[in-house]
Amino acid sequence: MTTPLKIVSWNINSVRFRLDIVEQFLREMAPDILCLQETKVVDQDFPTDSFRALGYTHIVLHGQKMHHGVAIVSKVPLVEDDRFDWQANQEARHVGVRLESGLRIENVYVPAGGDVPDRAVNPKFGQKLDFLERMTQWSQGLTVPTVLVGDLNIAPLESDVWSHKQLLKTVSHTPIEVAAIDRLKASNSWVDLGRHFFPAPARLHTWWSYRSVDWTVNDRGRRLDHMWATADVAAKATRHHVYEECRSWLKPSDHVPIMTEFAI
Repeated sequence: MTTPLKIVSWNINSVRFRLDIVEQFLREMAPDILCLQETKVVDQDFPTDSFRALGYTHIVLHGQKMHHGVAIVSKVPLVEDDRFDWQANQEARHVGVRLESGLRIENVYVPAGGDVPDRAVNPKFGQKLDFLERMTQWSQGLTVPTVLVGDLNIAPLESDVWSHKQLLKTVSHTPIEVAAIDRLKASNSWVDLGRHFFPAPARLHTWWSYRSVDWTVNDRGRRLDHMWATADVAAKATRHHVYEECRSWLKPSDHVPIMTEFAI
């Protein structure tokens, strides 16, 4: 019987500040691999001992002081790693690894893009679109089995947000961003695993703003966190889950973990 490979993605919004809930999640859910975004810590200060104590002895980091930062911690060996500068300014927004099986996992934190969806008046929005274009160029040349995970900071479908009509001019759900992520998806026939298991219009939110006193009351969520796979890997996916309950844990991130299981 094949043991499933469980891969989790989570924008933790400071791994040291929220280490308690990360440890709780790992003890309760026991994924094989955890991909973190927005770790907000330089590599030498990453809490590696805490992860090793829970059996995550393979750790690959790409950190940055106070901002951004990505990490992959794993129970299974990681034999190769890389860090792409899709932001073109050396921000720590990507780390990738290869498993002994040959499977690649690419963990990415796409820029939020500021508040105004116009690159002429908001350079951050232009940087976000350029980031996605560089990812698309990379994806076009990809030839190995790959899982792409992370906070892509875009909710592409109408059912990926609490109100399509009200958010059409809000960064993360604008038509220009949706077109950009659609080009990325089409560039290698990526399978969106969340929507593979929970087809639209099923509710599938992964982020709720801190601005709401009680996020459960108005439930104004968006699906900003994604897990995609090349077609050969997607064929081996058996289950996908969004751990919405983590949004109510002590000192939560505004994002919740997502996990896919693979028969690999």
